[in-house]
Amino acid sequence: MRLPTPAAARLGAFVSSEVIPDTAREVACAAVQDTVGVILAGAVEPAAGIVQRVLEAEGGTGQSHILGSSQSCGPSSAALANGTAAHALDFDDMCWVTLAHPSAPLVAAGLAVGETVKASGQTLLDAYVVGFEVEAVLGAVMNPSHYEHGWHCTSTIGTIGAAASAARVLGLDAEGTTRALSIAASEASGLKENFGTMVKPLQGGLAARNGVLAALLAQEGFSASAHAIDGSQGFLVAMQSEKTDISSALVELGQRWEILEGGITVKLYPSCAATHPTIDTLLDLRAELDLVPDAIESIEVFVDPVTPTVLIYDRPQTGLQGKFSLHYCAAAAVAFGDIGIETFEPAAMQTPSVVNLVSRVVMCVDENVGRNVAPLTQARVVVCLRGGRTIERFVDGARGYPKKPATTGELNQKFRRCGERAIPVASVSKALRYIQNLSDEGYSVGQLVTMLTTSGTREEKGFS
Repeated sequence: MRLPTPAAARLGAFVSSEVIPDTAREVACAAVQDTVGVILAGAVEPAAGIVQRVLEAEGGTGQSHILGSSQSCGPSSAALANGTAAHALDFDDMCWVTLAHPSAPLVAAGLAVGETVKASGQTLLDAYVVGFEVEAVLGAVMNPSHYEHGWHCTSTIGTIGAAASAARVLGLDAEGTTRALSIAASEASGLKENFGTMVKPLQGGLAARNGVLAALLAQEGFSASAHAIDGSQGFLVAMQSEKTDISSALVELGQRWEILEGGITVKLYPSCAATHPTIDTLLDLRAELDLVPDAIESIEVFVDPVTPTVLIYDRPQTGLQGKFSLHYCAAAAVAFGDIGIETFEPAAMQTPSVVNLVSRVVMCVDENVGRNVAPLTQARVVVCLRGGRTIERFVDGARGYPKKPATTGELNQKFRRCGERAIPVASVSKALRYIQNLSDEGYSVGQLVTMLTTSGTREEKGFS
């Protein structure tokens, strides 16, 4: 609904000048830590490698860098590469209001622009927070309809969030930020139909790149309609928003902080978040009962109506498909006792006990699951054993959710394991300490990135 004061202008004023609470910066700092880790882990994945090679072939250097390599490029290209890497393993965090992975575009955009303007660490964190809150406002209005119609929120809502983050780092005023958000509204896209392929992580990268491009264009005075978000032919209407009146959500900007009240879900498994409640349940049952695949007659998982539109592969053939297969993730949890990056390698997926158990996993819709909560967050798991015993568990959320937060030890271990896939152990440890003090005076984006790009090219590190 077209507002007297355009939504983009209201958001632009908030993004450009809002004072960020210290508590919100602390959450942002943890999100940057987690995201830098998954960028490094994803940088050696095939999807990220292809993007890097294409950017290198296009030529040109710049002040921004691709993490895990020595490659420099312009800020929009760096945002594309790092955003793709962040999402390559589906190990990046989640927000249940936006139904998106917020940090991949936000951090990739902030780092890329931050290098060019020599931004402080605190500026990066503040930019993350305002970008997150802009996404939360849009997500609260647009979902679930937007998501249910097939839009990939990480790439749609995330593009506008990335533009907000980049605009804050660049120091754009309210008018310039309004233009950046309006430009981003026309760039936003991304389809769930491409889940389980390289396009899904690419969409995270495109959101980061397009957000950076929008902010850079706005900085140069590029014009756009201030009603690009709320107009009769604007973002909300065109993208099948649940509601088209955003006014009530805008009122809460700066009064209620979604990053604090709703929080961020950190992934402890590199698969679609919709698999995590089931994974948690089966890992617990395996530990309690010494479950093995041969002892199981069947596993039935009852889910909300949205989950089958996301977990679309009953019999996955690739690791990327496996991340969006409840059947495979359930079987792998029982067979391996853990879900890690290696779980989605060909050798693991071809394990006979896993392949056999996959055929005995069934996913069913239960209208009572997910009622009055965010979709994808609940499951009812029924395990039937060959001896006739049946075990049933209802699970609400998973480890890593705000109400079941990951421990500091788990977060640091995840960062180290992820980072060591791309850069030396000593560099990982140094970067971890640096990120955890990022809001302190004298800490900068440039110094951080230097720690993450000093190990040479992929070939020098033994990657191909």
